[in-house]
Amino acid sequence: MKDCCGHGPETHHEHPDHSGEISRVNRISGQLAGVKKMIEEHRYCPEILIQLRAIRSAVKALEANILETHLGHCVNDAMNSQDAKEVKKKIKELQEIFKRFD
Repeated sequence: MKDCCGHGPETHHEHPDHSGEISRVNRISGQLAGVKKMIEEHRYCPEILIQLRAIRSAVKALEANILETHLGHCVNDAMNSQDAKEVKKKIKELQEIFKRFD
């Protein structure tokens, strides 16, 4: 299994710990459960939409934190490694990530 930086068990690499984001994920999960309940209760559409926008904002913040960590650790390590193959791999990886952003 690969770690968050794409390294397999054959490669030793210190990768960042995202466990600090668990509380944010739990909060988002709770917000989603709340929206489900609102839908089941046939709540007013704008109220549901406001909650969905809050969830979207929380997910974007989570995404930004993980991306910042990835850039600061995994990508930075690759760039400093002087391994052209690894640098090229990280650039390609970032291109794929950014293609998926809104």
